[in-house]
Amino acid sequence: MPRPADPARKTALLDSVVDYLVDHGLATLSMRPLAKELGQSTRVLTHHFADKADLLAATLTRLDERQREWLAGLPGADGEMGMGEVVRATWEYHLTPEHLPLTRLIHEIEGLAAGDRLGGATSRLLADRVEFVAGWFRDRGVPAEAATDYATLLNAAFAGLQIDMLNTGDRERTTAAAHRLADLADGWVAAHAGAREEA
Repeated sequence: MPRPADPARKTALLDSVVDYLVDHGLATLSMRPLAKELGQSTRVLTHHFADKADLLAATLTRLDERQREWLAGLPGADGEMGMGEVVRATWEYHLTPEHLPLTRLIHEIEGLAAGDRLGGATSRLLADRVEFVAGWFRDRGVPAEAATDYATLLNAAFAGLQIDMLNTGDRERTTAAAHRLADLADGWVAAHAGAREEA
């Protein structure tokens, strides 16, 4: 009977997979070359992941975990930091030279998911992202239904601006638009704060 997977070892393995994919992309990904590059046997990968789609879904989950860990470390992340500040900080973080290859990888994986080439796990993960961002709105006093709507819109607009910047290289224009988006996010929160004061 196989031993249960060690969560810490799996997380370390996923971080290594992320580093590999950042350097190599997805176009020629297969389990055997990946295992060789990581200094592991293919059996180690198949012990943790059923197939390549499972591996990629787990990798995107790990990317999101790392992003959430970073967000949780922002000053005022418990609700004092404005949503606009969160948007601006996240925009700058994703587009620094250090993190830009990782941002490209995220959108490459999402593109495959949009083409239904990764199965349903990634779609579930993207829905979880909406709930995560909606939680930030709720923490700032936005009602649950509106928070979900705002999170859906914010995620889609933010991702679209990132893709625009990656495709065109126009950082100035897309950054200006991202700041407008940040202002909108602040406005959504403020509108509900004002409604509570009037009630």
